Amino acid sequence: MVLDFLKKDLVKVKLPKPIGELSGHNSGEPFAEYVLEKLKEKYDNKILKQYEYLNNLYLSNPNCSDNERLELIKSNSVAYLLRRGKDATKKWTKEKQFTYKQNDTADILYVDNNLFNIIDVKTTNIEKGGQPPNIISATKVAEMCKLMIENDEYNDIDINYVGIYWSLEDNELVSKSVEVKNLFKSDPKDLYINWAAAMQIQFHIHKLSQDFTLGKKEWCKNYLKYFIGSVENRKKTMSRKFIEPYEKYLKD
Repeated sequence: MVLDFLKKDLVKVKLPKPIGELSGHNSGEPFAEYVLEKLKEKYDNKILKQYEYLNNLYLSNPNCSDNERLELIKSNSVAYLLRRGKDATKKWTKEKQFTYKQNDTADILYVDNNLFNIIDVKTTNIEKGGQPPNIISATKVAEMCKLMIENDEYNDIDINYVGIYWSLEDNELVSKSVEVKNLFKSDPKDLYINWAAAMQIQFHIHKLSQDFTLGKKEWCKNYLKYFIGSVENRKKTMSRKFIEPYEKYLKD
């Protein structure tokens, strides 16, 4: 799947200023919808929202039991990333289908046979800057890596990020620059895990390195090594701050 064309096609795009605060989801959604439209023009019915894919999958298999529905996505790692929880899946009906959920893994999903490309759109107001955005849960990535290794599913998943940097001009959101980066081309040891933000991996898209060349199996192993090291460091920090100062008072 080719995404580099977005770096040209999305620059200087002007979108109406949404109602409400220009922050987070409210300012990001117009650009995410625009990216969705551009990808549909190029890839047609291979492009969907995550919830649309799940709805189509369940509608195409109307006679499945609740447990069978949970097994419709054959790839374990893909199923982990995309499907909703057991209760939500069991409650799904033709009349009560899934709708958008902000914590869905994918803003946009490209599905081509057994390949699932997760595309996440991140926007930044260049006039404000600020800390890097939350990208994805570090534990979610660790679990994904575990499943990919266990089931040899390296060809099932790809994860790309589209970073759009915009400013407000004459009541319009105007994109100034666009970056397209692949998670599996980044060096895992360079990913920052913010423990104070629910263990979210955070980075600015334009700063994400793209010099990892060893393939997804090695990426997964390197990430798990880095993740475990981060957890071990956190354990030491928590012990030093919240155990050692007090444990002596428990001694007789």
